[in-house]
Amino acid sequence: MSGFDLVIRGGEIINADGSVKADLGVKDGKVAQIGGEMSAEVEIDASGKLVFPGGIDAHVHLRTQPAPSDEPVWVDDFTSGSSAALAGGVTTIGNMTFIPPEEMPLAGLQREGAAASQQAIADFFLHPIITNPSPQVLDEITRLQEVGCNSIKIFTVIPQFDANVQGYLEAVRRAGANGIISLIHCEDHGLIEDATHQLTAAGHAALCYFPESRPVVAEVVATQRAVAFAEATGSPVYIVHLSSKRALEVCAEAQARGIPVFVETRPLYLHLTSERFDEPDAAKYVGQPPLREKEDVEALWEGVAKGQIHTVCTDHAPWMLKDKLDPTLDITKLRPGVENLQMMLPMLYSEGVRTGRITANRFVEVTSTNAAKLFGLYPSKGALAVGSDADITIFDPELSQQVENSMLKSKADYSVYEGWTVTGWPVTTIRRGEVVYRDGQVIGAPGTGQLVARGQTQAKTL
Repeated sequence: MSGFDLVIRGGEIINADGSVKADLGVKDGKVAQIGGEMSAEVEIDASGKLVFPGGIDAHVHLRTQPAPSDEPVWVDDFTSGSSAALAGGVTTIGNMTFIPPEEMPLAGLQREGAAASQQAIADFFLHPIITNPSPQVLDEITRLQEVGCNSIKIFTVIPQFDANVQGYLEAVRRAGANGIISLIHCEDHGLIEDATHQLTAAGHAALCYFPESRPVVAEVVATQRAVAFAEATGSPVYIVHLSSKRALEVCAEAQARGIPVFVETRPLYLHLTSERFDEPDAAKYVGQPPLREKEDVEALWEGVAKGQIHTVCTDHAPWMLKDKLDPTLDITKLRPGVENLQMMLPMLYSEGVRTGRITANRFVEVTSTNAAKLFGLYPSKGALAVGSDADITIFDPELSQQVENSMLKSKADYSVYEGWTVTGWPVTTIRRGEVVYRDGQVIGAPGTGQLVARGQTQAKTL
């Protein structure tokens, strides 16, 4: 059979629900055939390689506007962030979208979507952050599906959460009633404020004390409240960047009772521990929540393997190293976040699949398929099947490289994983049938990434 735009030959196609060694044909940006005879003018030899659905990182922080000159901020826009994503095998990103208090969610999404569309190379979607659950904002939550948005984001860690808890509960209720999933950052503001005050009073304000300033109990209490929101409303909640064994136990108990609680963790909590805060450059590891202990790392890996953790996403929020190591910073003044987008898939494969902690199919499930279902993109994205978008990562499972700053596509000038030897890397990334990364270079053009319209959450299918 001829007439394909692209044929990928000889690779092993890995989906969440199975694997097959077969050729794959692409036509008009879609997967058109798997197996059988096919030909095209453009062919890629994937012999000895794995062929994954493009990764979906549903949790990133990218800017659409230039950084202000008076105060350091996250350095990646949608072009540099897309480049990091594509070099790491991620074809779709979900951005946390901060909307000014004077702006309504629908207007903010329109403005940010238009700006990001001019910059993006990867496909993308936006999560509007709800900081003021006013009656007007609550009304707009019910209309988000009109513009292809099926998620909202809530922070329990901000001071106004407790003062507006009934409004936030109503936001989650209305979201669920309209096929929208609520993302919740679970840390308790009061407990963090108390711990920070106690440490500061004792003269322990330096960032080496950061883990103690945001204790596990603060995450546990906030996670219990998020579970209660889901139980009281019947609406699905998605716990972002869960970091601890105890918080995971709260979620697993709720899941066992049929409560619609979904869990994300991020690479920091799978690969690093709080021991990093004993190092002279401890500040570069600051993230929210902080790094935990070895037993937490092991519990999270087990949660990924058992399906209690549904996605691995980065919370990519990169800084320049000098800004992270600013000596004026302490536990009361933070610059949280690290560069992660490019390293997520290679490190998860290297430390997870190759070590036997998870299967290759589970790898696809937590890096692509589950996110596609939760955020209303499946089966267009999240799977390699006839009719799905041709978002494809060709992955060399035997390629070993040492992580070096020079390989980063992010504007960040350091990686917390620098010096690690990682085995398994993307060698070619295809977005909607177009080769956008190969031979170490991003070749896709800014402005070709699309704001993808999302349907209702398919949380019930997980």
